[in-house]
Amino acid sequence: MANRQQFKQSREERQRRIFSEEFKRKKVREIEQKVTTIAQVSRQYEVREDSVGKWMAKYAQHYIKGVRTIVESQSDTQKIAALKAQVAELQRIIGEKQVQLEFKDKIIDLAEEVYGVDIKKKLEPKPFSGTGNTENS
Repeated sequence: MANRQQFKQSREERQRRIFSEEFKRKKVREIEQKVTTIAQVSRQYEVREDSVGKWMAKYAQHYIKGVRTIVESQSDTQKIAALKAQVAELQRIIGEKQVQLEFKDKIIDLAEEVYGVDIKKKLEPKPFSGTGNTENS
């Protein structure tokens, strides 16, 4: 790649420079492929950004000055479908967890009946001091 010193010239010399069509197309291609930017090309070759913009307007495939091209990787429809699938999966998991909780509650109820012990009462967390709960006192 050429260095900046090779292109260091006085203003008069810069005004007379003519870049080849091939050079301009190559730089436009690099800008389009996001290898470099208009500002970087301008600084590197000491060319006004307006000039590089003109190259873009002339040689770029999809360039409109002042308009940013936004490329969607997925359409909104695909995103919505993926989100719906994710919601359905999460609802399924919640349902499974609910069944597991109900099963554990039933097992505890059965164990209380069989052994005659109040297991649920023993599983409840003890209140912290100063909470005002004085039922057990």
